[in-house]
Amino acid sequence: MIELLFVACLAGSPEECHERSLIFTDKTPMQCLMGAQPGLAKWVETHPNERIRTWRCRTVSFAERDS
Repeated sequence: MIELLFVACLAGSPEECHERSLIFTDKTPMQCLMGAQPGLAKWVETHPNERIRTWRCRTVSFAERDS
């Protein structure tokens, strides 16, 4: 499983940030890296009051996601 982990902050209050993630079961780490920016741009379109501060792709196990 690949996770696109990112920090989103409120546009009007940039110190108010939250960690978010998108989980992919059908992508490789390289596909995650290549598709992250377009995917995050789509996410921002549906969350116009938030801005992406940082992001990264990582491999996660089911045990990590369940804890």
